[in-house]
Amino acid sequence: MKQDYILLAHGSGGKLMHDLIEKKIAPSLKSDLLSVLDDSCEIPIVAEKRNFRIAFTTDSYVVKPIFFPGGDIGKLAVAGTVNDLAMKGAIPLAVSLAFIIEEGMPLNELEIILESISTTAKSAGVEIATGDTKVVERGSADRIFINTSGIGIIPEGRDVSGINVKPGDAVIISGTVGDHGLAIMSEREGLGLNIPVVSDVRPLNSIIEKLFSEIPSNAIHALRDPTRGGVATTLNEISRQSNVTIVIEEEKVPVKEEVLGACEILGFDPLYVANEGKFILFVDPDFSEKALTAIRNHPDGKDAQIIGYAENPVNSNASVFVLTPLGTRRFLTMLTGEQLPRIC
Repeated sequence: MKQDYILLAHGSGGKLMHDLIEKKIAPSLKSDLLSVLDDSCEIPIVAEKRNFRIAFTTDSYVVKPIFFPGGDIGKLAVAGTVNDLAMKGAIPLAVSLAFIIEEGMPLNELEIILESISTTAKSAGVEIATGDTKVVERGSADRIFINTSGIGIIPEGRDVSGINVKPGDAVIISGTVGDHGLAIMSEREGLGLNIPVVSDVRPLNSIIEKLFSEIPSNAIHALRDPTRGGVATTLNEISRQSNVTIVIEEEKVPVKEEVLGACEILGFDPLYVANEGKFILFVDPDFSEKALTAIRNHPDGKDAQIIGYAENPVNSNASVFVLTPLGTRRFLTMLTGEQLPRIC
């Protein structure tokens, strides 16, 4: 890392953020649990000769604006925490919340956020178990920041991780990409699009449990929600973790017309735009069609598509490619720099 100070891009989910984590933070902390670099860690527990596994995650939410089409910072905080647990194959149980509130924030805005938190937690079937509240001086925050932690139980037989992808695995996306990032950008910049873009923020544990109920657990190798850095960065993360090359077909990636139009106006690639209510699945190819059907039969998965596959890396160089309509391959790299600041 050549920088001597933190840049906004270090929080983007792209290459600078990964360099910061992999070269500075993780080596300094020296934690075996942290080293896998999934969204949640797995903690084995032995009690009375029985083995249990719990998933544990933490996150912070600083989205700007705090209210946006399809949600707000409260809904985002609960859904994002639940989803990180679900991506480990865990059944979410409880979430903690810590508020950092700026002096002068209108109480009615806080009340709306609290109601949103309650509604989202109820829909996800999780308890708000504990929390904390701090108030800071005007100018020290942006109305409200929320820190969360979440805990869940990993049922026996599930082994879901970015390190488990195998050559031949099918890659499935659960729905259209780029909705959340463009909704935030549209609201923040007042783009006034003819067709409003609405965030996809939602808890995903219900659709994940449906998936596990309909195909064998050992066929589900990896799950990941493509948030900061979008689909492109998420695929690069998993490619590195499992040392596989991933190929996706450009024409099969589902994108709403309004999102595609806004991306064209702004010069964005939808594959790099954030999502908060979609997941990527790596699944045994023998069960790919059955998995796709299970996802599509859930209300949150009607636009799901098989978009690609994993293969052995060439010359041991794991990478991600996009297969274009012309039949050529182009590299799909990690997000470099800052595309959409403060999207979660």
